[in-house]
Amino acid sequence: MWLKYGVSSSNDLISINEVNSGKTNLTCLYCGGKLTAKKGRTKRHHFAHTEETCKPVLSRHKYKSFPGLPLYDRFNIQLPGAEVEELKILWKEYQNQGLLIPRDLVNLRWILKGLMQSVSTNECQFTDLGKIPMGALSLQLFNEVQEPLLLAELNKFEQAAQRAELASYSNLWEYQADLKMYRAMLKRILLNSLYFLQIKTAQKTFYKIGITTRPIEQRIAEVQQDLNKHFSHPIVNLLGLWEHRGNVELYFKHKYKDYNYRIGKLTEYFDIPDIKLILNDLFEMRTKVLTEKEQSLCLRY
Repeated sequence: MWLKYGVSSSNDLISINEVNSGKTNLTCLYCGGKLTAKKGRTKRHHFAHTEETCKPVLSRHKYKSFPGLPLYDRFNIQLPGAEVEELKILWKEYQNQGLLIPRDLVNLRWILKGLMQSVSTNECQFTDLGKIPMGALSLQLFNEVQEPLLLAELNKFEQAAQRAELASYSNLWEYQADLKMYRAMLKRILLNSLYFLQIKTAQKTFYKIGITTRPIEQRIAEVQQDLNKHFSHPIVNLLGLWEHRGNVELYFKHKYKDYNYRIGKLTEYFDIPDIKLILNDLFEMRTKVLTEKEQSLCLRY
């Protein structure tokens, strides 16, 4: 796990996605040291200390992780790569064919982790959670699985900070920093709207998924400007906009990765042969209604 947030001079948390590579004026949430943005091609983009890395961050790399949103940018459910490949084979050969999976082919750990469930003494099937690494869960069902986990994780960090304060822990500030970081990540996805665009050019029609907190007209104008560098007179049409659905973007990319259509350095475009299936998936998502806790989070932090 990598440090993905730095603190600005106005005490706001700034994501690694919001800065350019190189030294920044941001500081570490845990020690106040200056940060450098590392945005290479091999490792995940992250912040590193410009000088010596502080002990709290070092311990995160070795013994515990930084706060992270459940099922946001990692969909292998913390399984080793070999096990993920085993699951993919079982999905392809059995459940995707409408068949139940023989129990002797199923690792008990998958059942204990909630990825599979027994339907009889000798047969199993994937759960909704287990379908996520396969990219086989609809976007609406993905929301239904993820949203309770997001709020449960928030409660966990809030309770941990409260216990640390009541017990006067010497490292209370570390618990408070974890809570602040998690709130910032959750607020970000709640404030973002998911959009889906159609792009028509003389050569072909393709699509783009993305998120924005700004007026969609402004974002479309930026997309148009990017595409003008690669196509002559591209036409950009908005097909859908879903408020408070910033959580869905990366799962969409995971689910439909086989249709990814790279345009130079642009990576959020898709060449989709049967757009009706994808539109049905998107429009089956129910309108996101913020809970009182989510509303408070967006207003206060």
